[in-house]
Amino acid sequence: MMRRAVLLVLLLGGCEQIDPFTRDGAWRPMRANEANLRIHVADPAMLDRGVDDPRADGAVTAAAVHRYRSDRVRPLAASGVARIQATGAAGAAAPGSGGGDGGR
Repeated sequence: MMRRAVLLVLLLGGCEQIDPFTRDGAWRPMRANEANLRIHVADPAMLDRGVDDPRADGAVTAAAVHRYRSDRVRPLAASGVARIQATGAAGAAAPGSGGGDGGR
C-alpha cells in the first residue's frame, strides 16, 4: 500500500509539465476581472467606498425583509406581460383519455 502511495505522488509530480495553465505562453488572468470592472465603472472610487442612494427607503426595505423572514411574501403586481403557459406534447392528453369520440 505504501509503495502505491509513493508511486502515485511521484506520478502526480509530473503533471505540472503537461498542465495547460502552467505551460509557457499560457495566459494567466491575474486580477483581470477586477481590472475590467474598474474600466467599466464611471467612478472607480465607488468600488472601494460605495455611494448612497437618496431614493432608497430603509423602512420599506426592512419591511420586505421582515415579510420574507416571516414567510408572508406578497405576490408580484400584475403587469402588461402575458401569462406564461406550458405548450407542446408534455401537456397533451393521452389517447383515449377523454375528449373527442375515441375514434368512433
